[in-house]
Amino acid sequence: MLSAIRNTLRVPLISAARMFQTSAPLETEKFDHKRIPATDEGVQGEKIVDLDAVLKQKQNLFPTLESDDQLFDGTPYKQLPICNIRVSHNNTIVTMTDHLGAVKIIKSCGMEGFKNTKKGTNIAAQTTAISLATKAIDRGYKTIRVRVRGLGPGRLAAIKGLQMGGLQVVSVTDATPVSCNPPRPRKARRL
Repeated sequence: MLSAIRNTLRVPLISAARMFQTSAPLETEKFDHKRIPATDEGVQGEKIVDLDAVLKQKQNLFPTLESDDQLFDGTPYKQLPICNIRVSHNNTIVTMTDHLGAVKIIKSCGMEGFKNTKKGTNIAAQTTAISLATKAIDRGYKTIRVRVRGLGPGRLAAIKGLQMGGLQVVSVTDATPVSCNPPRPRKARRL
């Protein structure tokens, strides 16, 4: 039987067995990295900001004493409206206030029609921010400051949603409270 196989293939039996091994690509083939999809982050708003491009700009990245009086569309920085984004694992609440803190517009993921666990997603946060931005533009707001508070999946998506809605974001501040004296850990489990 082996001689019949050897005669039909007209190659030695050892090399015939090697033909069927496909563990690695041949050295003549080049691996094309373009066929591999980029890592999907879920939402357009979750892309990381290119810090190198920001640092190469001539303007100062950090505020100075004169930055409160800097004009944006004819309005001093300290009089710009503030958009507060409260992010948790279960929901995202976006609030627009004037520079004194009086609430003008409020939106949450539940108000946009998302229910239960869908409220905690970055898509819900981005949709909520876009709807707040369109309402803010209707009321005459163009340039805003952003204050983000909390940890959750919708942090960057909400900021990107404000920009996609047509608002110009001047500054982003992280106001997440950090405890200096965190709660005690649970006692060790007895085995």
